[in-house]
Amino acid sequence: MRTHLFLVALAAAPLAAQSPRTTPDFGPNVTIFDPATPATVIQARLDTIFASQESSEFGAARYALLFKPGTYDVDARIGFYTQVSGLGLSPDDVVINGGMRADARWRKGNATLNFWRIVENMSVVPSGGFTQWAVSQAAPMRRMHIRGDLVLDDGGWSSGGFLADSKVDGQVKSGSQQQWITRNSALGSWTGSNWNMVFVGTAHAPANSFPDPPYTTIDAAPVIREKPFLIVDRRGAWKVFVPALRSGASGTTWDSGTPRGVSHPLSEFVIIKPGASTATMNAALARNKSLIITPGVYHLDTPLHVTKRNAIVLGLGLATLVPDGGVSAIIVDDVDGVTLAGLLVDAGPTNSPLLVQVGPAGSAARHASNPTLLSDLFVRVGGAGVGKATRSVEINSNDVIGDHLWLWRADHGNGVGWTSNTAANGLVVNGSDVTMYGLFVEHYQQHQVLWNGNGGRTYMFQNEMPYDVPAQAEWMSGTTMGFAAYRVDAAVTSHQAWGPGSYCFFNRNSAVVADHAFEVPVAPGVRLRNMVTVSLGGGRGAISHVINEMGGAAQAGAVVQTLVGGPR
Repeated sequence: MRTHLFLVALAAAPLAAQSPRTTPDFGPNVTIFDPATPATVIQARLDTIFASQESSEFGAARYALLFKPGTYDVDARIGFYTQVSGLGLSPDDVVINGGMRADARWRKGNATLNFWRIVENMSVVPSGGFTQWAVSQAAPMRRMHIRGDLVLDDGGWSSGGFLADSKVDGQVKSGSQQQWITRNSALGSWTGSNWNMVFVGTAHAPANSFPDPPYTTIDAAPVIREKPFLIVDRRGAWKVFVPALRSGASGTTWDSGTPRGVSHPLSEFVIIKPGASTATMNAALARNKSLIITPGVYHLDTPLHVTKRNAIVLGLGLATLVPDGGVSAIIVDDVDGVTLAGLLVDAGPTNSPLLVQVGPAGSAARHASNPTLLSDLFVRVGGAGVGKATRSVEINSNDVIGDHLWLWRADHGNGVGWTSNTAANGLVVNGSDVTMYGLFVEHYQQHQVLWNGNGGRTYMFQNEMPYDVPAQAEWMSGTTMGFAAYRVDAAVTSHQAWGPGSYCFFNRNSAVVADHAFEVPVAPGVRLRNMVTVSLGGGRGAISHVINEMGGAAQAGAVVQTLVGGPR
């Protein structure tokens, strides 16, 4: 089966033999739209895919919908495991007159399960004056130009989310969003708040005012590189654009002119389609090729092993990697400039001690001038079926940038239970000077995050402790009740975090208590700012302290607690 190409169907040839202007064969789950195609034809394809994906929370289908530069009169509703992307160098190269949106009609307005979808690199002129993006975790909006307002809910609860490298001409209305991070963007204005809204390097963001309203505003991102993306240039050549590394970055990469970066021809990539073996992928990586993994579910009998500097593993349509037999999914050597982006890792039924490792234990090289980037990297333990993994992600290399991670031990779905989808830790950081933007880690059975390296920085952390703790005796860290969600090792002398939040909802036993949400050493270089804890469900369980022994208890009668700074 070949890529769905609207307007002209071109016979596919092996990639090495193709002209750069030949449409690549991305396999059966990628549709490429051309502006000369009748709008009714495009709309029918969009509607068909949405109908199959609207409520397919744990389904196996994956799709990528790619729009060539031009103008389109369509209204796209985006469902599960669907990526919709423009193919221009600027978002304004692809103009959508109508809609590019996510709603929660399938849940009667409750968007707390609207996960796993991506929209990026387009300009939207919304027919009703606003674009709706009612989502929760793992649903990024990147490199978008919204020529109107942006609405982030659908009347019920929502618990996202992530907006980056985007411009909203009108007002962003956060509605019921519990937490949100906006990074390196430009807004007309912003209204609304709930528990935790973080802005980094964003023009016209509201002023820092935590906790009333709970806005955390930072002028610039200290170091960032945007996610790579596919483009078709003005001569019709297909490439992958890799944005340049930025320091002290504010605003978008594209609004003031041509973005800085490098366009790589597809001859540097191997396109991986459903049915490809792990051996095929590793052979390509060993030949110094990068990978474009097209939409599908890929079972791995050995880990993907990234050994070369500047290698890119770019997933389309939430390409999903499932390690079988207890192996890891991805292992990255301690080399410069690797990118892992747009991937969902799904733990298998045999326990994997570690799903994703960046750098071997003891990594010592410095990578500040060319760091590894983890962008839209999502990990799931359970939900689609029984999954087990002791640790989801371990970072041993220095200077790594994480840009939107959701690491999730499933609280619902298939194969879910205290002894079924077992997982101790979501993220373990041993490297120095690791920076995270939009770190979402939920429901792990011990510390959600263990940070052992110096110089760490986190901009917005969102966490829910495990829902399904059966009894306090089964959830003890030594003599401490429960496990802190975010623990910085006692030997660390420098660590910073802005806008961290942790919530509890012990639905099997409301008498369960976590002594503290954040546990960090008392040192001059260690500081967490603008923290929030919440006991969900009106106080089903308690978090006794916000950080160490500071801060009040989030519990029945006082379900939300905030703290501007600590420890001291």
